Amino acid sequence: MSHLFTPLTLRSLTLRNRIAVSPMCQYSSSEGLANEWHFVHLGAFATGGAGLILTEAAAVSPEGRISPQDLGIWNDEQIPYLQRINDFVRTHGAATGIQLAHAGRKASTMRPWDGHGALLPAHGGWSDVLAPSDVAYSDKYPQPRAMTLSDIARIREAFAKAAVRAVTAGFQTCEIHAAHGYLLHEFMSPLSNRRDDAYGGSFENRVRLTLEIAADVRAVWPQDLPVIVRISATDWADGGWTLDESVQLAMQLRQIGIDLIDCSSGGLVPHQQITVGPGYQVPFARRIKHDANIATGAVGLITEPAQAEKIVADADADLVLLAREMLRNPHWPLLAAHALGAEAAPWPPQYVRAAPR
Repeated sequence: MSHLFTPLTLRSLTLRNRIAVSPMCQYSSSEGLANEWHFVHLGAFATGGAGLILTEAAAVSPEGRISPQDLGIWNDEQIPYLQRINDFVRTHGAATGIQLAHAGRKASTMRPWDGHGALLPAHGGWSDVLAPSDVAYSDKYPQPRAMTLSDIARIREAFAKAAVRAVTAGFQTCEIHAAHGYLLHEFMSPLSNRRDDAYGGSFENRVRLTLEIAADVRAVWPQDLPVIVRISATDWADGGWTLDESVQLAMQLRQIGIDLIDCSSGGLVPHQQITVGPGYQVPFARRIKHDANIATGAVGLITEPAQAEKIVADADADLVLLAREMLRNPHWPLLAAHALGAEAAPWPPQYVRAAPR
């Protein structure tokens, strides 16, 4: 029996397998609205057999977007466009989740194929870029403004209201984005957080906002459905956020009702030094899973069915999340099931002639 194709239950939500689609920014929205591109992009993963499909980062406020073309969940007009996608995805057997995000000091930047770095207001960017401290990501990025306590309260409210909209849109889980150098990660790392108030300095202060937002979202999310948090388990930089701190944070997140930690890494500073290789981030998921006693998701150059099977079979993680490999082949889960001799969701009848025999 394949471990990868064993269902995973988180609260009342049962995933048909242990394969999830990672959030992948598409930079293809106008005014934060999902459109036909998102429908086809996400819908293909459902017919391809994935167990859980997470949207790209959905900004909880307009200034929380990475680029002007980011997906959003900051107003009610955005709900029906997402609901249509959810209806299709769920009809084809996959569970749906949304990543709730705020870009922090990495906001108001160009989408990748238009260039890199700051996008000026004259070209569609915005001037009020928020961060824990007035420390820019690099000299090519916007100069952020250090958040006041009222800014912090407003962002907390924005996450909670976004979660309510996500429930209305039909999402079965949400993932709070606290990784990759975006706002919550910026608060957590001493490399980007130089505050001297209740949100800076000590570990307890630096994780305060992440814990507050996690509790806020958990309070409005249905109690029978799970909430996920994505973290960068290490900054890969001297003096930055560490794996030991990630374990401590995960313990506290579990205590307030978070169900799974999505274990990525890096993204906070341009001088990070990452050792990359197949499954290079899996050890983070294993350590956090066992030391914090919480379910984890593993990411990072997971490309082969046998590799993914071993991660779950060895209890390194409860879930594997694929990104680029799913872009290359949205039907990866169905082909993985064939390679592993496992039972999986049937091929769509329209495609059954292409199924391996």
